[in-house]
Amino acid sequence: MIDNIIYLMPIITILSGAILMMLLSMYNKYKTKHFIIISSIFITIALIFSILHFGELYRIKPFNDIFNNIIVFDTFANFFNIILLFGGLLVILIGEHYCKKYSYFKGEFYSILLFAIFGMMLLAHVNELISAYIALEIASFCVYILIGFDTSRSKRVEAIFKYLVLGSFIGAFFLLGIVLVYGATGTTNIDTITEIINQSNNYNTPLFYIGISLLVFTFLFKIAAFPFHSWVLDVYRGAPILVTAFMASVFKVAIFSFFLRAILSDFISLNTFWEDALIVLTILTLTFGSFLAITQNNVKRMLAGSSIVHTGYMMLGIIALGESIESAYSIMFYLIAYLLSSIGAFGLISHIIADTRKRSTYDDFKGLGQEKPYLAALMTIFMFSLAGIPSTIGFIAKFYVFTEAIISGYIFLAIFAIIATAISLYYYFKLVAVMYFYPSFASKKASKSKLGVSNFMISVVALLIIWGGIGSAIVFFIPIPSIDGILSVVELSIQSLFIK
Repeated sequence: MIDNIIYLMPIITILSGAILMMLLSMYNKYKTKHFIIISSIFITIALIFSILHFGELYRIKPFNDIFNNIIVFDTFANFFNIILLFGGLLVILIGEHYCKKYSYFKGEFYSILLFAIFGMMLLAHVNELISAYIALEIASFCVYILIGFDTSRSKRVEAIFKYLVLGSFIGAFFLLGIVLVYGATGTTNIDTITEIINQSNNYNTPLFYIGISLLVFTFLFKIAAFPFHSWVLDVYRGAPILVTAFMASVFKVAIFSFFLRAILSDFISLNTFWEDALIVLTILTLTFGSFLAITQNNVKRMLAGSSIVHTGYMMLGIIALGESIESAYSIMFYLIAYLLSSIGAFGLISHIIADTRKRSTYDDFKGLGQEKPYLAALMTIFMFSLAGIPSTIGFIAKFYVFTEAIISGYIFLAIFAIIATAISLYYYFKLVAVMYFYPSFASKKASKSKLGVSNFMISVVALLIIWGGIGSAIVFFIPIPSIDGILSVVELSIQSLFIK
C-alpha cells in the first residue's frame, strides 16, 4: 500500500502544488518571487520522489482495481518524469529575472504551468488511448492559456487563436483515430491491442490502419513535423519567451514519451505501413525547417525554424526504430540534449530581453560580445550545441542518431541529415558572428548583469552541455554519472516496457 503511494507521489505532488498556487493566487500579498519559490519547491519534491526509483528496473500498476490497467508505472515513465520535472524547474528558475520584469506573470501563470507538467507526466504513464487523449488535452489547454496569458499584446492573441484552432482540429483527429482503432480491435488498451496484433499474423484491417494514421497525424502535428509545421513560427514568436522555451523542449519531450511507448510496444508498426511515408516526411521536414530558419531575421523565429529541423533529426531515429530498438536510446538521449540546449538559448534570450526590452532580431544582438561578454559566451555554447559542434552534448546526440540510422541501413537519409546540419551552421553561427564581429547600435556603456538565480541556472545548463560533450573523463573528480551511465539508464528504461 505504502509502496504504491510512493510511486504515485511525483504526480500527486505536482497536482497538489498546482491547486495550492491556484488558491494562493487569489491573494495580492503574494508576489511573483513567492510563486517561483513555491513552484520550485513542489517540483524539487516531485524530483526527489522520482529519483528514489532512478536506476531500478520495474513495471507495476498500482491500485489497478481503481485505474483498471490504464496507468503504468515503470522505469520508462520515471525516466521521462525526471526529464519533464527537471525541464520545468529550469524554465521557472531561468525565467526568474524575466518574470519579475513583467507584471502579468502572477500566481495563475505558475499554477497553470504545473497543471501542464501534471498532464505531461500523466501522458508518460498512460497505457490506454482515451486516457492519453485526456492527458494530452490537459497539457495542451494549459499551453494554450500560457501562450495568450498576456492579452495586452495582439501577437499573443493571434498566437493563441492560431494554436488553439489547429490544436483542437488535430485533437478531433486523435479522437476519431481512437474510435476507428476501437472499432477494429474492440479495445483502447495499448497492451491488449498489441496482443491482438501479435496473435494475428495478417492483421490488415483497413479500419485499424486508418485509425493509426490519424494518431500519427497528431504526433506529427505536436512535434511540428512537415506538413504540420506552419503554426510554429508565429506561435513561438507570439508566445512569451519562457512559454516558447517550455513548448520547444518540455512539451516535445512529453509527446515523444507516449508515442515512443506506443511504437516500441509494436502498437504502431513502422516496418510495414508508415516507413516510406515517414522517410519522405523526414526529408521534407529537414528541408522546410532549414529554409525557414535561414530566411528569418528574428532570433525567436530562427530558433522556431531550427526546432523543426531538430524534429527531423529525431524522426530519423524514429524511422531507424523499425530496424533496431537501440535507436530508441539515441532518441531519448537526443531529447535530453535538445532540452538543455533549447532551454538555455531561449532562457538566455529572455534574460537579455528583460534588461533591454528588445534583443529579438539579429541586429539587436550586435555588440553583445563587448557589452556583456559572459552572456555572449553562454549563447555561443548554446548555439554550438544546437549546431552539433564537437565538445557539446548536441554533437554527441547527433552522432548517436546518425550512427543508428546508418547501422539500420538508412545511409541516404543520414547523409541528408548531415547536409541539414551543415546548413544549420549558417544561421547558428550568424548569431555568434553578430555578437562578436559587429559593433553595437547602442552608444551607452555596457551594463553589468546582476548575479541572480537566472544567471546561475543558465551557467549550470551551459556546464551540463559542455560536460555532455566531453564526458566525465576530464571532470572525473565530480561525482556525476558519465554519458555511458546515462545511456545505461536509457537502456534500462526501454527494457521495462517488455516486462510482463
